[in-house]
Amino acid sequence: MALDAKIITADVIRDQIKQNPKMRARDLAEQIGVGEAALLAAQGARRITASPDAIMPALTNCGPVMALTRNASAVHEKVGVYDNYHSGEHASMILNDDIDLRMFPKHWVHGFAVTTETDNDPRHSVQVFDAAGDAIHKVFTRDGTDMAAFETMMTTLATGDTSDMISLNDRAPVDAAKGDVDDADVLRDEWAKMTDTHQFMRLTSKLKMNRLGAYRIAGAPFVRPLAPWAVNDALVALGTQDTEVMLFVGNRGCIQIHSGPINKVKPVGPWQNVMDPDFNLHLRADHVAEVWAVEKPTKRGPALSIEGFDKDGALILQMFGRRKETDTVDHTAAFRDLLDALPALHAEDA
Repeated sequence: MALDAKIITADVIRDQIKQNPKMRARDLAEQIGVGEAALLAAQGARRITASPDAIMPALTNCGPVMALTRNASAVHEKVGVYDNYHSGEHASMILNDDIDLRMFPKHWVHGFAVTTETDNDPRHSVQVFDAAGDAIHKVFTRDGTDMAAFETMMTTLATGDTSDMISLNDRAPVDAAKGDVDDADVLRDEWAKMTDTHQFMRLTSKLKMNRLGAYRIAGAPFVRPLAPWAVNDALVALGTQDTEVMLFVGNRGCIQIHSGPINKVKPVGPWQNVMDPDFNLHLRADHVAEVWAVEKPTKRGPALSIEGFDKDGALILQMFGRRKETDTVDHTAAFRDLLDALPALHAEDA
């Protein structure tokens, strides 16, 4: 149960951290009733500018690091170098074989350079949060990281703010499924005319729908409802084959993408985990409440995806069949076979 907001001071937060040394930061913040960023401020973490335009170019010199993007139900971790940054007023990108990010700068509000003591060596990271104090993106050092460059970056980005309290907004509610069945025919007609997957969001915006609302309205052949455990089934199947996928996990401020195969899949309690050398996924399988198989037309044929949502309608993750640049279609036959084998949603499961 969250504490009374009127008594949540930095001293109270520090006392809660001391009482719960093993609890994950996000879970403890939820228990206290604050955004995760408030925990770092209370512990005196160094404040840094949160702008992607400042952080991303500075990371390029640091060598291999671990990128982490999460939402309430999934954590996506990739090892690589922050190279090939493209700035944008509304959307920015890091685009290379290992680190593949889509960033939305307006949500990059609070930044920290963090040093955490561990049983071995101190662990260093850059952590960025939105206006509510929820994590947008984190970057952790690795054995091969250039620590001199990383320390220089943290010093250069420092704001000088040493206060142990932080002003946070209320968390924005999740957008529930939105759409009007009276627009179903227009949705289907325009959907069939798409030549690129990026046109989908423009279409839903024009019709005042969102992603999940459109899926619930469109029907076959564009979407097919799957059983809630279909995401888990897909991960398990991918772990036994060499099928390459693009796996997206994101939040309001950042989307992180893994491109390639999935190998070691290991469940632990409610978590389903991918534990590959340079890619880890941690999924609360029990949070997946609604799953859709989606087909969008492109110039190279249909783009196929498996998309999982939580009980409130928040998107947890997406998996697309990965094509190579030389491929003439936008998915592989192996991914089509995998998708077709996933369990459908039956009336008794709905």
